[in-house]
Amino acid sequence: MSIKTSTAQGSGQDSPKSAAVPLSAAARLRRVRWYQEPRWRRLGALLALAVTLRLMTGEEGTTRDLFLALREDFTGPGLWVWLAIAVAVWAVREFLADQTSRAVKGTKKVSSGPLERVRQVWSADKRVRMGVLTAVLALVVFGPLGVERYWQQVLVDQIAIFVLLAIGLNVVIGWAGLLDLGFIAFFAIGAYSAAYWTGALPVQPPVALNNFLVLPIAVLTCLVAGVILGAPTLRLRGDYLAIVTLGFHEIVYLVAKNADGVTEGARGVKVERFSVDLGFFSYEWKLDPMPYYWLLVAFVVLAIFLFLRLEHSKVGRAWTAIREDEVAAAATGVPTVRYKLMAFAIGASTSGVAGVAYASKVGYFNPENFAILLSILVLAYVIFGGMGSIPGVLFGAAFLVWLPEYLREWVDPKDRYMYLGALLVIMMIYRPQGVLPSRRRKRELQMAEAGIGGADATGPAEGRQP
Repeated sequence: MSIKTSTAQGSGQDSPKSAAVPLSAAARLRRVRWYQEPRWRRLGALLALAVTLRLMTGEEGTTRDLFLALREDFTGPGLWVWLAIAVAVWAVREFLADQTSRAVKGTKKVSSGPLERVRQVWSADKRVRMGVLTAVLALVVFGPLGVERYWQQVLVDQIAIFVLLAIGLNVVIGWAGLLDLGFIAFFAIGAYSAAYWTGALPVQPPVALNNFLVLPIAVLTCLVAGVILGAPTLRLRGDYLAIVTLGFHEIVYLVAKNADGVTEGARGVKVERFSVDLGFFSYEWKLDPMPYYWLLVAFVVLAIFLFLRLEHSKVGRAWTAIREDEVAAAATGVPTVRYKLMAFAIGASTSGVAGVAYASKVGYFNPENFAILLSILVLAYVIFGGMGSIPGVLFGAAFLVWLPEYLREWVDPKDRYMYLGALLVIMMIYRPQGVLPSRRRKRELQMAEAGIGGADATGPAEGRQP
């Protein structure tokens, strides 16, 4: 009997008993179909992007012939040109990736190039960091003096305001991992707080205050609004939480639009500008955008300083644990609901500052200034720059606000967001962690692509069984 068993094993034939044994994890990974590999999925995404770009840059449709644009775009040579560009980009990217993997395969030591040496100097010498940060701050403060008046207005009315909003949303999404689609509601609350406490609304306050004195009140109001939103809903997760925050935005928007006796409704509100009167010194912010710009830069620097301190504190570490695995964080004793509530409230505080600054700068606003599109845009800025990274959020907000304004002379205003969407698609294909990601977020995505643990990912990891 033992001889027959050994003979069967030696002949390489599997017995019925051995055939019933389930495949191992490695065997299951090897059974992934070819079209599920990341490189072919990237090719498919690029081809879809090429078709989209052809539709964006092709003929415009007319009411007399609804299918004119489709016929012209899909029958001419333009479609093949876009497809060829997409295939060429994919081939170059895959070739470079293969060359890089072969170069580092089997080696344990990372090559020290110029970028690595710069990082070593940056991390080793504090004086270098302080010098670079001082130079950057000086450029930010004094650089706009040499640009046109139009771009100074863009810096104040759009870039600086959206940078403040993105910093606050980064706390909620980047650090705590909570998907908030109604963040602009807090922006509206801050603006209407400025209108109420300066006496611009039909409902008069107990005492009319200066715009600067309204700032802490608006921050406190947004904190309370964040607690009111978060307390009954933060036990939800993922898509359910996103839907609730979306509903919260719609409630605030519709109340501002329909409560004519309280918010002036669609007519809008006029708010006084910033001013200082200390008796021996007085100053009023007028039409020149630069004083507003410097004031907003001061707000941004203060917010960055406070949030960086918060990121490396006990609260920041709790947010990181919740984002990576909420169940594991709760099992280790982290009060998840409390810290998620803090994330909502603290993130909303910068929206209060941005709302007061925006209302005081433009002097007039109505509910249409707080549409849901702005929440989606701020979310895109955070993801594009790099969730969880303060430098990435600053770059993402500044660049994506500047880009549509730069394209205004060549692109129809109705088409600007299509190009912005195409840029985001390319970004999600090749760099889902963002332009300047945090080290922790970058490591999470690398682990997810390798199929290690339960790391967060933007899609199925390579080699993972569907």
